[in-house]
Amino acid sequence: MNLSAFKAYDVRGRIPDEINVELARAIGRAYAGFVNPKQVVVGRDIRLTSATLADALIEGLLESGVTVADIGLCGTEGVYFATAKSTLQGGASGVGSGAAFDGGIMVTASHNPPDYNGMKFVREDSRPVSSDTGLREMAAMIREGRLPAPVTTVGGTRGSRLSLDTRTGYIDHLLGYVDLVGLRNESGGRRLKVVVNAGNGGAGVFVDLLEPHLPFEFIKVHHEADGNFPNGVPNPMLEENRLPTIEAIRRSGADIGLAWDGDFDRCFFFDHDGRFIEGYYLVGLLAQSFLEKESGARIVHDPRLTWNTLDIVRRGGGEPVLCKSGHAFIKQKMREVDAAYGGE
Repeated sequence: MNLSAFKAYDVRGRIPDEINVELARAIGRAYAGFVNPKQVVVGRDIRLTSATLADALIEGLLESGVTVADIGLCGTEGVYFATAKSTLQGGASGVGSGAAFDGGIMVTASHNPPDYNGMKFVREDSRPVSSDTGLREMAAMIREGRLPAPVTTVGGTRGSRLSLDTRTGYIDHLLGYVDLVGLRNESGGRRLKVVVNAGNGGAGVFVDLLEPHLPFEFIKVHHEADGNFPNGVPNPMLEENRLPTIEAIRRSGADIGLAWDGDFDRCFFFDHDGRFIEGYYLVGLLAQSFLEKESGARIVHDPRLTWNTLDIVRRGGGEPVLCKSGHAFIKQKMREVDAAYGGE
């Protein structure tokens, strides 16, 4: 079986040569064998092949005796949230009732072309699974035929597939970062005008769910989820993909613009003139926001372009903590030092 889709932080490859239903099912079995979970969350993005791959992945988990909570269409952060904060009996409350999840898998290829797909993995508490913490071993289990036998062949019980709606809990979680009363008071009755470009990925669905709660006027660009990506691959890092957002900002006189990649775990900002804001400056901006709430907090950052971040964190009374690049490493370091925020 071709295992070239196994990368440093995820599984990602072209359909069907590098990733297909056979590999997806084997990955489900390998994940079950490595993590040894009882209950796992599975979500998927809007790509045309994602539902089929998710079904095959879930089949591999079920035949390994794992109970699967299918949360359906979501973003990668939605899987992270569901894994850490949801329970089967208690919904998306994140407290006390029911059994917590032992891991989560997102079926997505993020910003890659339409003929790609893949998966991202976490274990308990949404701790990332990278090549250093499990992906390499999972690939070896598949390559060497060391997958656990289906439970039905050894007298075990096949897992159950359940549907779990975590959207209300996820939206409440996002709104928990915002002082809604203060936001409305500061606006003085004026609605902030915000351009939002989902790139025909999944972000538009959740923008619509947030919209009734926020005193904003949304100008929506490429808003409808469409796995054919009729307006190009949702990757705002490509300069040619920024133009629709820029034009919408200038045409509408918006205050700010936002654009997402396909699984909307990365967000890109534009100012009121339509200028693209490099992520480097956002690390410092968000660090400042967190330090206003938690004086003296630790802020984790990566080694690239650190001057602005260091200056803002120190002026805000915080403690900058250096970490090597990569979201898995950033998250691990944040846990180690109990950081309020981490950015790269």
